[in-house]
Amino acid sequence: MGRVARRIKTCLRVTYERERREMIALTVRHVPVFAGLCVLALLMAPRAPAAELVLFEAADCVWCETWDAEVGGIYPKTEESRVAPLRRVDIHGERPADLAGVRGILYTPTFVLMDRGVEVGRITGYAGEAFFWGLLGVELKKLNVEATAVTRLSGTGEPPLHNQGEKE
Repeated sequence: MGRVARRIKTCLRVTYERERREMIALTVRHVPVFAGLCVLALLMAPRAPAAELVLFEAADCVWCETWDAEVGGIYPKTEESRVAPLRRVDIHGERPADLAGVRGILYTPTFVLMDRGVEVGRITGYAGEAFFWGLLGVELKKLNVEATAVTRLSGTGEPPLHNQGEKE
């Protein structure tokens, strides 16, 4: 092999080694960024909530106002709310796309219990606080939730938070 050929071979080997080290360095530098982007994409991916209580209401509904006065303020503080957070939808407004399959909402208030985008049960109307909590407890038992939440909602163990301040 001639001198020129050896020099070209050495030059190619040196260039190859330098480029290989640079590629490794680039890869090592960008792996955390790529991993972070993957995690961010997973966190931002749209998914149906596990469970939610959808309140279909109207601005001129007297029973909706009564529910709001008697239950609306305390609901977010209850165990029931931790299992099925409240979501309000105006019956006269545009229906959200994820609720397009909910049919037969004629009266307000109507409470629809949803689990992963599927209707599990509903309460039509409002006839008082005790009536609402009782029916909601029945509907919530249909959900596949943790045993502690089911125990609290079924009446065994500690009372639900909405009853803790009441005198017996």
